[in-house]
Amino acid sequence: MAVLNPVFIGHGSPENAIADNRYSRFLSGYAKEIPRPASIVVISAHWQTRGTFITSGRNPQQIYDFWGFPDELYRVEYAPDGLPETAALITDAGLGVSEDPDRGIDHAAWAVIRHMYPAKDVPVLEMSLDINKTEEEHFEMGKRLAKFGQNGILFMGSGNMVHNLRNISFDENQKPFPWAVKADLWLKEVIENHEVEKLIYYREKMPEYRMSIPTDEHFLPLLYIMGMRAEGQKAGTIYEEIQNGSISMRCIEIG
Repeated sequence: MAVLNPVFIGHGSPENAIADNRYSRFLSGYAKEIPRPASIVVISAHWQTRGTFITSGRNPQQIYDFWGFPDELYRVEYAPDGLPETAALITDAGLGVSEDPDRGIDHAAWAVIRHMYPAKDVPVLEMSLDINKTEEEHFEMGKRLAKFGQNGILFMGSGNMVHNLRNISFDENQKPFPWAVKADLWLKEVIENHEVEKLIYYREKMPEYRMSIPTDEHFLPLLYIMGMRAEGQKAGTIYEEIQNGSISMRCIEIG
């Protein structure tokens, strides 16, 4: 069974789900370059819980967890099967992860994966973010999950490492704001230099973090993926762009 490199994917606006742009073409091409996963587990910026949960239903429903977007977006149907066996593998490992058989798949997963596997033929699961965990505990959970990549699981953190909706532009042609460029490049350098402590303790280490990470839910999935890096592996950028002035679409692969 293929071993999959974990990835962090910047997912940006839900409208990327229906876009034909440089980002969507990257996702399509990337899926053709990597081994085919037996299943995909998405650590979702859009599922926050008390405790850590993983979807375990055989047929999880598609969740439209956004409002005020074009009608075309709500007509997108992308609901691949789940894989309870993958959920059981993880929940039985003593990591403190529980099954949720009823929860569906939100756009942090389907808006990305529909460009990668449009035939809906790769099972998709989601894992939640425990709001009681510290940044270090999220990172450590990533370290403990890493071994399951040997089971053909593609772990995907889905969020945006720079994500400020209070200072966003709805102009598709908006040039990146200087502060967003600065923050994005700082994160790129820290990631590529494997300076994990700067990521875990970003509130102390990152200049003006409140502008680029005003809330943490889109940043935390990155810590899981960085936690999966084994000794000798690199963490590098596979895609970079800033959309809507303030949203980093930077994508990272461990390998």
